Amino acid sequence: MVDIDSQLALIKRGADELLIEAELVEKLKSGRPLRVKAGFDPTAPDLHLGHTVLINKLRHFQDLGHHVMFLIGDFTGMIGDPSGKNTTRPPLSREQILENADTYREQVFKILDPQKTEVCFNSTWFEPLGAAGMIKLAARHTVARMLERDDFSKRYTGGQPIAIHEFLYPLCQGYDSVAMKSDVELGGTDQKFNLLVGRELQKHYGQSPQCVLMMPLLEGLDGVNKMSKSLGNYIGIAESPTEIFGKLMSVSDELMWRYYELLSFRGNDEIARFKREVAEGRNPRDVKVLLGQEIVARFHSPRDADEALAEFEARFQRGVLPDDMPEVSVAAGSLAQVLKAAGLTPSTSDALRMIDGGGVRINGEKVGDRNAALSAGASVVLQVGKRKFARVTLI
Repeated sequence: MVDIDSQLALIKRGADELLIEAELVEKLKSGRPLRVKAGFDPTAPDLHLGHTVLINKLRHFQDLGHHVMFLIGDFTGMIGDPSGKNTTRPPLSREQILENADTYREQVFKILDPQKTEVCFNSTWFEPLGAAGMIKLAARHTVARMLERDDFSKRYTGGQPIAIHEFLYPLCQGYDSVAMKSDVELGGTDQKFNLLVGRELQKHYGQSPQCVLMMPLLEGLDGVNKMSKSLGNYIGIAESPTEIFGKLMSVSDELMWRYYELLSFRGNDEIARFKREVAEGRNPRDVKVLLGQEIVARFHSPRDADEALAEFEARFQRGVLPDDMPEVSVAAGSLAQVLKAAGLTPSTSDALRMIDGGGVRINGEKVGDRNAALSAGASVVLQVGKRKFARVTLI
């Protein structure tokens, strides 16, 4: 086992809050591997880098010699986690849950060591619990206590409906901790209420209460909003090596350090050295390349990481066009209209904004005239930003 101070430094790296640190220190002093839990409801088949923040932290615990329990909420997924939501989430079918669970396992083992990971399904203890057991569990909390939860409180005072089954979710997540006898539970900052319910239920069942480690919600490529598929600011871990690498190279130099802290497995000392070198004049792009290669190698292979770097440099430093560039035919018109019709921008207003910002090229030449138009019969290569290309024929 690593010494306690070194363990704490790695455990707390990037964390938002640890409750309660003194209790965790006592658990670490025991010298036994701690039972570390994180639960994931398989509500969607694909994971992005924002989802991996918790999984990366589980890997840290594995590297420190602790017992990691990856919980797939195949039972709670049918309830739908209301955390941070202003509407009731539609529950998924059993078939959807199991299908998504299979893809989760395949993806998380690109990060976790499968030989050192216990995969659990909470239907294992909830199905035998039955209706009587669920009623008994529901008696452990009051409605007033549930309404202390921020999102429930806002919906109640705002006159928005709260379904009875949503009150069961925090109790079920808390009971997971009892069933798994967890020493530590990880969760996002939006999970604080649910995580603390676990502590209370463990006390009731005569167990030592778990410590709670809350991780921040990772900002997306825009550097402002949390990473989300619906916002289009995400990096999917199943995306191609060139797409992952290109997206990582597009993040700001400031956001790069945030990604290093939450996504990289490099040691604290090495990251601190990178920061010193950049402050002393090293090009931050070089450090960003190392992060991009690390992430691509994790989800694909080191060879894919090298090839992604080579393609990036060829495309963006020497102007080589991508081999997989789509070819489309669209109606002639203003440049903004053509960009939208070719699928290079979501709207003409976005197209105009990119033109004004110097982010649009025709056949490699930057275009700054928002009134530019393209005539029928022409065939051009259009580029928006660094990664979007299309060979467009005007009709």
